Amino acid sequence: MFEQVNGKVVKVHAGRAGGVVARTGAMLFYTGDVSFSPHQVPGAGQMGGLGGMMGMAGRMMAGEHERTMLAQGDGEVHYGFAGLETHIVTMQPGAVLRVEASRLLANTAGLQSSVVSVTSSGGGGQGGRGGGLMGALRGAATGVLTGAGMFTTQISGQGAVVLLAHGGFLELPVGGQYPVVVDPQAFIAAYGNVQTELKSALSWRDAVGKGSGEAMQLHCVGQGVVYVQASEEKL
Repeated sequence: MFEQVNGKVVKVHAGRAGGVVARTGAMLFYTGDVSFSPHQVPGAGQMGGLGGMMGMAGRMMAGEHERTMLAQGDGEVHYGFAGLETHIVTMQPGAVLRVEASRLLANTAGLQSSVVSVTSSGGGGQGGRGGGLMGALRGAATGVLTGAGMFTTQISGQGAVVLLAHGGFLELPVGGQYPVVVDPQAFIAAYGNVQTELKSALSWRDAVGKGSGEAMQLHCVGQGVVYVQASEEKL
């Protein structure tokens, strides 16, 4: 499937991969007979035609999702974006990858993907408290507070995914006695059976201006891996 050319570029044979979905502008060059067509992740903007609060949530969802293109045909395509570091994740059956939309470069087209609110990005029933419309709206609020995305892309099935990072990747195992606590602005993706929950780190001392530290923290528990970039810079 995907092959690392260097730290910032990957290549893939579109036909052998069964098609490749990549963010618009990520294709660097290709050889062979390859065609490109617009593609949309299921769930992105699906509420956009409705009125009121549901319409607002749909518009936020559509805005959070990056536009993508589907590559098909008998040829090899090279991908990269803005000189950012790339990392290939090979998906295994039963595993789920939840990745910030801005940090997703490309994936094989056979994978199942959808857009979910950040507050519903849990597993095993632990993270589902914020699903639906209210979850979307709460996700918008936490996105504004943290500077992270309001929605995240959820991917499952067999195939491969290419992630983007600013300043390099850190791969943190999840599954010990304590949660892995991440700055939401440095978070890239969670892979495996990982539940995530945004928690406030503000105390009374912080509120009166005498404390320090991050206002919001992303707590990760379960079994799997969390990918973090070595920077808080948004992509």
